[in-house]
Amino acid sequence: MDLAAGAASLLAMHAVPICLCILFLASPAFAQPGSPGAPPRLPQRVGACVETRVEAVDTRLVGGDNRPVPGSGSAVRFANGGYQVGYDTVPGIEDSRRGDRVLMCLVALPSNCPPGDSRGRVYTVTNLRTLQSWTRPDASHRCSGA
Repeated sequence: MDLAAGAASLLAMHAVPICLCILFLASPAFAQPGSPGAPPRLPQRVGACVETRVEAVDTRLVGGDNRPVPGSGSAVRFANGGYQVGYDTVPGIEDSRRGDRVLMCLVALPSNCPPGDSRGRVYTVTNLRTLQSWTRPDASHRCSGA
């Protein structure tokens, strides 16, 4: 493959995440933090987005010795208090590093939840360093679930 074809192929792979980031950052649904230096809040409306940072990348399960359990799935915690978890290993999460800037968008809300149980919010996150995106819930189970 020549250099031009390689560059075109690389651009095609990243075109959708780049376009999505530009659209969300330019959209009125993009929520900025309330005061300078304050961590951004979680998006509250479906379609709303915030920029935040990766706080920690881990596995879904941690053993009794507080060590990650390989193959148990991926988990990521964000500076704005957000969290995502999946039973599968998510390449975008695994390739993220503490401090990476990400765009976090709320894409689904749980319904018919008892008061105080809001588990099951689903977020699509794009890592602005790697341009990888993933969609995962904020808990292993939806509200009222086991």
